[in-house]
Amino acid sequence: MIALPYWRLSSFYLFYFALLGATAPFLALYFDYLGFSSARIGELLAIPMLMRCVAPSLWGWLSDYTGWHLAIVRFGAVCTLASFSLIFINKTYAWLAMVMALHAFFWHAVLPQFEVITLAHLQMQTACYSQIRLWGSVGFIFTVVIIGSLFDWLSLDIYPVVVVVMMTGIVGASLWVPNAQPVIHGNHFTGDSFLKQLRSHGVLTFYACVALMQMSHGPYYTFLTLYLKHFGYSRGVIGMLWALGVVAEVLMFLAMSRILARLSVQLVLLASFLLAAIRWLLLGSFAEIFWVLLLAQIMHAVTFASFHAAAIAFVQLSFGSRQQGQGQALYAALAGTGSALGALYSGYSWNLLGPTLTFNIASVAALAATVIISLRLQETH
Repeated sequence: MIALPYWRLSSFYLFYFALLGATAPFLALYFDYLGFSSARIGELLAIPMLMRCVAPSLWGWLSDYTGWHLAIVRFGAVCTLASFSLIFINKTYAWLAMVMALHAFFWHAVLPQFEVITLAHLQMQTACYSQIRLWGSVGFIFTVVIIGSLFDWLSLDIYPVVVVVMMTGIVGASLWVPNAQPVIHGNHFTGDSFLKQLRSHGVLTFYACVALMQMSHGPYYTFLTLYLKHFGYSRGVIGMLWALGVVAEVLMFLAMSRILARLSVQLVLLASFLLAAIRWLLLGSFAEIFWVLLLAQIMHAVTFASFHAAAIAFVQLSFGSRQQGQGQALYAALAGTGSALGALYSGYSWNLLGPTLTFNIASVAALAATVIISLRLQETH
C-alpha cells in the first residue's frame, strides 16, 4: 500500500474512537441511570465540549512552539486515564462535573496533535488519510455493538470500568506510534502568519460553519439513545443503530480519496451540511418508523465522514507546515464550541419544547451552514 506505519497509526484511531463509542451513545444513559434530569445531563455532557473550545488551542500552540506533538499525545492520554478514574470516588453532580472538565482538558489535547503526526507520516499522500481514519470507525462500531448488548443484561454500574479499559488502550497505542514531524518548507511560520492566514478569505467562514455543524449534532449525541429507548427500542438494537451509522461512515471514508480527487472541498462540505439538515428533520419527526430511522442513520456517512474528511483537507490546504497544530486545534476548538452549545440547548429544550422541535433547531443550524458556505467559501481543491 503506502510506506508508513499503517497499523500503528490505525491502532490509535481504533482505541480513540472505541472510547467515543463508549461515551457518545451511553454516557447520557449512564447519567440517566444515576438519576439526573435531562437539563443536568445536558450540562454534564456540555462540560467536556466546552473544554474542547479551550484545550486544543492551548495544546496546539504548545505543540507548534516545541514540536512535541507525540509527547503531548502521550501525556494527554495518560492524564485522561488518571483524571477519569476519579469517577470511582464519588457520583455527585459537582464531582462528576469536575471529572468531566478535568479528563476532557487532557483528552482534547490528543486527537488534533495525532492528526498532525498522521499527516506528517503521509506527507503528500493525504488522500490516504481516510484509509487510516476508518479504523476509528471500526473501533466505534465494535464498541457500540458489544456495549449495547452487554447493558441489556448487565447493570450500568460497570460503565466506568468499560471506559477506563478504552482509555488504557489509547495509552498503549500512543506508546506504539513512531514520531514524525511536519515537513517545513522555507522559513518557520510565526504566530502572526497563523493569524494572517486565519483572516484570509474563506477560513473564518469555514470555522463558523464547523461550529454550526457540530451544534446541529447536539440532540443526536446527547439524547439519541434515550430518545430511541422512549420508542421501545432495546439497548442492543440501539447499539446496532449507532453501529449502522458508523458502518456507513466507514464506507464513505473508503471512498473519500476518490471523491476529493473529483470534487472541490467546498462542494463536499455543502452537500454534507444540506443532508445534515434533512437528517435531523427525519429523526425529529419519523424516528418511530424503522425504515426512516435506518435511512437517517445511513446519512451519517455524509453528516460526519464526508464532512470530517473535507474539513481535515481544508485545514491542511489553508495553513503552513508550522501552523498545522494550531489549525487542527482550532478546528477541534470550534467543533467543541458548537457541540457544547448543541448539548446545552438540547438539554434545556428536550423537556420544554420536546424532541421534534429540538431536532428542528438542529436542522436550522445545519441549513444556516449550508447557506453560509455556498455564499462565502471559495472553491478549494
